[in-house]
Amino acid sequence: MLQYLLSPAAWLGALTIFAMRVSDMSMDTLRMLFVMRGRKGTAWILGFFQSSIYVLAITTVLSQLNNPLNIIGYAAGFATGNVIGMLIEERLAIGHIHLQIVSSRRGTALSQILRESGYGVTEIPARGRDGVVSMLSVSVLRKDVSKVEMLVHENDPEAFMTSEDVRPIRRGYWRA
Repeated sequence: MLQYLLSPAAWLGALTIFAMRVSDMSMDTLRMLFVMRGRKGTAWILGFFQSSIYVLAITTVLSQLNNPLNIIGYAAGFATGNVIGMLIEERLAIGHIHLQIVSSRRGTALSQILRESGYGVTEIPARGRDGVVSMLSVSVLRKDVSKVEMLVHENDPEAFMTSEDVRPIRRGYWRA
């Protein structure tokens, strides 16, 4: 048994399973994110290939249970594939983000700067713990979040920002 575990065939099998699981879990992570964003066609394609690779990987593991390296490759591929899928999704930056910015002193100026940069801003007067504040509502493409964050920080370092994923339903101003 030990001699088999040290053989190139045992390691190649485990590495193949690892690669299949990295691929299928990366696709699965992306598929779920596309489902959440309402991208049916892309989710279908990813689901088809992801499930095909999964069947191949699990079949290989179950047909060779005498090789514990296969089980390790399967588990490591699962974990690694999740992380790689998340990294790919971050790079793609698909979808929209709703930013809520609270500024105690520079709300009007900040909204003007954001508008001049091409972003739609709704400015709402509000009351905070220490008095009147401006609450700015800005919906942007995910790839633009860092640009908006930089503009806010440069012009009001004390502004408070939150974000949440959104799915546009209809109308409104979106910077394309």
